[in-house]
Amino acid sequence: MKASRSAAERQRVWARIRGEALIAPSLLSADFVHLADEIKTMEEAGAQLLHLDVMDGHFVPNITFGPAVVASIRGQTDLWLDAHLMVTDPGAFLLPFAEAGADSVTIHAEATADLARIRQDADRLSIVLGLAIRPDRPVAGTLASIGGLFDLILVMTVMPGYGGQSYMEGSSERIREAAAFCAASPRRPVLEVDGGIRSGTVSDAAANGANWLVAGNAIFRDPNPFRAFRSLQAEVGGVARGPGRPAS
Repeated sequence: MKASRSAAERQRVWARIRGEALIAPSLLSADFVHLADEIKTMEEAGAQLLHLDVMDGHFVPNITFGPAVVASIRGQTDLWLDAHLMVTDPGAFLLPFAEAGADSVTIHAEATADLARIRQDADRLSIVLGLAIRPDRPVAGTLASIGGLFDLILVMTVMPGYGGQSYMEGSSERIREAAAFCAASPRRPVLEVDGGIRSGTVSDAAANGANWLVAGNAIFRDPNPFRAFRSLQAEVGGVARGPGRPAS
């Protein structure tokens, strides 16, 4: 069984992967009956991180999984675990997910009234803190007011709560706005994009400045997830770096 990282080890891994253009396989689309095998396949394909979509049935309609499943996933892999909390009162869940082995935890600002406390708790727990921005929220205005608190910015290109949606029109401009903010921010946050990522849209997101690209159905619903991951990673690796993306 794998153990959660020490704070020093997490910082070393973060420093190594934060500037890379990476596909983040979303385990929400994986076969949960064979989850350990799906994780092993992603490791063998060269994945550097796994994306975990956590939904509570309240902030969004669906329910997925909680810290116990994340702990089981951590027991199977040393890959970076990137948790996206689509939950009400996310601050109450930072400690449980950190203890379960999540390396980065992304929240929605509209789900909490105390972002400053969440930032303090993330620092105390030595985890990377992310901000998710839904398609119905302004990117530039949101980041201008609170973006400086975060180490990672997740631009959603679908509405939260469901997998398998299509990349929304207007996403390119939203990604560019976030990339410009990330380039200018003292924290130099990672820019992540989630929603409708597949061949074609992955190139668009990367060309406009995204670092990490979350893909679920495009990988795990393919008859050959190993090949599907490799194909997406090769596609994003061949894209000219967008403005604002930090060098590896």
